Amino acid sequence: MRVLVVGAGLTGGACAALLRGAARARLAVWEKARGAGGRMGTSRGARDPACTADLGAQYVTLEAGRAGPRGSLSEELLSHGILEPLRAPVEGMVVKEGSCNYVAPQGISSIVKYYLKQSAGADVFYEQHVTHISLRDGKWEVSRKTGPPEQFDIVILTMPVPQILQLQGDIVNIISESQKQQLESASYSSRYALGLFYEAGTRIDVPWAAQYITESPEIGPSVVVHTTVTFGSEHLDSDLAEVQQLILSHLEEVVPSLPQPASIKCQKWRYSQVTKAVPNCQGQMILHTQPLLICGGDGFTRSNFDGCIDSAVSLAEAVKSHLQQF
Repeated sequence: MRVLVVGAGLTGGACAALLRGAARARLAVWEKARGAGGRMGTSRGARDPACTADLGAQYVTLEAGRAGPRGSLSEELLSHGILEPLRAPVEGMVVKEGSCNYVAPQGISSIVKYYLKQSAGADVFYEQHVTHISLRDGKWEVSRKTGPPEQFDIVILTMPVPQILQLQGDIVNIISESQKQQLESASYSSRYALGLFYEAGTRIDVPWAAQYITESPEIGPSVVVHTTVTFGSEHLDSDLAEVQQLILSHLEEVVPSLPQPASIKCQKWRYSQVTKAVPNCQGQMILHTQPLLICGGDGFTRSNFDGCIDSAVSLAEAVKSHLQQF
């Protein structure tokens, strides 16, 4: 049976890893971006690709005492060196008792790439922007912006909830009125992130690695600026170049000693973090049973590592249960 995971973010990658070896399942992952990660994306400097910056999630917080698949997924990251303890000073961080913070030395997207690799044989394709999902002869016909439509027995949607509601085709009528109301109640904050990439040997003269405001010798450092939710909503539809200049002006006031960067990237996160999750869901929602169409992601839990993993586990369990019927 052909199974499609739409979205190669944390939930999609972890779900693909959990479905490895599932009986009679041939897995494909489609991602609309040019690489894996979603909001756990790692960007590279235009002049030096070895200089990287995480413009989405900066670090991962893991809660102690997680068992079963949820615990093993995070333990794998630690045992394989994908994650390391965050030891650098972060000003203004609120540390929750019983939890630990970790960073990804190879960039935060390395977490998702690791899970996709663990999916053992899944066909992962990038720049595949899904537009329509329709029923054809007892299967799901999935259309994309480029390339012919393909048919699948099971489709798993892991993109932000508003993007699920934007899909066209039979899915528009398949989603019941009550489900539509549930999905529409989900809300997200919006943010901008600015990445400044520097030449090797450049020194950033600040006493902290990160700061909340109310290095390698061969590779240059990078600086990431995240805006507040208020700023993001106020400038959501503004010109990107104007927003970039505005952020740079604010940054100069906060850190006047910053040198001139070699390159700059401004990233708009329209769906940054979930402010209100889809209610009455356990990490996923089944939109259609035969054939199976199911959706999940942090919009059905909460916007952190554990929330995405919880949804991935819930999705994988539902899909495995469905596969056992055949």
